[in-house]
Amino acid sequence: MVTGLLPRPYLCLVTDRSAVGDDTKEMVQRVTQAVLGGVDLVQVREKDLPAGELLQLTQSLLESVGGRAKLIVNDRADIALVARAHGVQLGEEGLPVAAAREIIGNGGLIGRSVHSVAAATQAQDDGADFLIVGTMFASRSHPGKTPTGPGLMQEILSKCKLPLIGIGGIIPENASVVIQAGASGVAVISHILAASDPRAAASELKEAICEAWSMYGNQASVE
Repeated sequence: MVTGLLPRPYLCLVTDRSAVGDDTKEMVQRVTQAVLGGVDLVQVREKDLPAGELLQLTQSLLESVGGRAKLIVNDRADIALVARAHGVQLGEEGLPVAAAREIIGNGGLIGRSVHSVAAATQAQDDGADFLIVGTMFASRSHPGKTPTGPGLMQEILSKCKLPLIGIGGIIPENASVVIQAGASGVAVISHILAASDPRAAASELKEAICEAWSMYGNQASVE
């Protein structure tokens, strides 16, 4: 496991061009502002982009974000390697962790998205560095999908020692519930990307999770 992932609590921003009218340049600008507002980890998640365009976008984001946040690529370990990103986020049924590790090397971060305790413990056994757990609450990015709720976070925490990041419908008003349930951070899409002021939206959410962490952080998973 790669230690020292980020200073907890983590605020992760997942990209989605549809949240900004399919405008890639606008999305890069918004991600940059969000990082200035407190985002620690950016996940490039643009599944419909051809490899060449995804590589170009990843490189643009790395350049604009600089060293202010870590940047990982969803599923495409090859793109992460070529772009020199910080790692990869694997879907629950994506590449095996060992295969991704072989591609990006021992220094790269590997996250796994999970929706069950069994998947979480398997990811831990396989050598993942952190888990993104969902779906916490109803989300516009996953319409019609029944949320698992923070209860799943608590169940995974009892079986898993990896840092956990909650995702799905998280806003400042409910973020503390996710941290209290055992998360080391939260991940969002539209709450920041679609905001009129991404920097302010990120700052407000970061403040909410930091406040919750000061109260409940000792319950969260350890590295």
